[in-house]
Amino acid sequence: MLTPQGLKGKQYRVTGNAYPRLGRPPRKSRKVISGLASLLALALIGLGGVQLYDIFSGKNKNSSAQACVTPSGKPLAAPSPGATPGAPTGSGAPAAPGDPHAIPQPAGVTVNVYNATAKGGLAGRTAEELKKRGFTIGKVGNAPAELDKKVPGTAQVIAGPAGAGAATLLGSQIAGATTTADARTDGTVDFVVGDSYNALLDETQAAAALALATKPSPTPTATGSC
Repeated sequence: MLTPQGLKGKQYRVTGNAYPRLGRPPRKSRKVISGLASLLALALIGLGGVQLYDIFSGKNKNSSAQACVTPSGKPLAAPSPGATPGAPTGSGAPAAPGDPHAIPQPAGVTVNVYNATAKGGLAGRTAEELKKRGFTIGKVGNAPAELDKKVPGTAQVIAGPAGAGAATLLGSQIAGATTTADARTDGTVDFVVGDSYNALLDETQAAAALALATKPSPTPTATGSC
């Protein structure tokens, strides 16, 4: 029987290679455990540092181009522009009273057709085409002296503040027309035929040109929080 040191006087029988160990774990094991604990601590410190950097640098903030998200997780739908009273829909819609920018029906637009070229008969033929499209025809004849032979493009559309929507509608009937404003107080519009004029756009092309001219501007993306 042996009484090893550290066993407080207790006797144990030693058989084979077995020997009771009641002391501290070997020094090598303590080093391994300590090393693993240090690596884990360093990893946690590094992860926390990355998160703090992202917070202070703003990387976790949503960009202005990202959609706001509802509690259900679906992006909020972009608000559709409200219908403008008197805006064109298909074959057109009646203008809202008092709104000079609303697009009227062709029958509500009185057009004066003038020929600013040396080619005879253009004003009359153009007036007939516009009449077929529903426009109300006013004066027809040669352009006044200040415009005669001075319209190099296809046509010049002239209206006052009250005829802004009518001028947009009329200008969509021909490619390359320029629109200018004068001081008239009524809603009449002048259609002055220029040197490059050949013919009006067909009605399908005119409708497409009108849709493009009245297309709402894109809504600016909000940069603030949702």
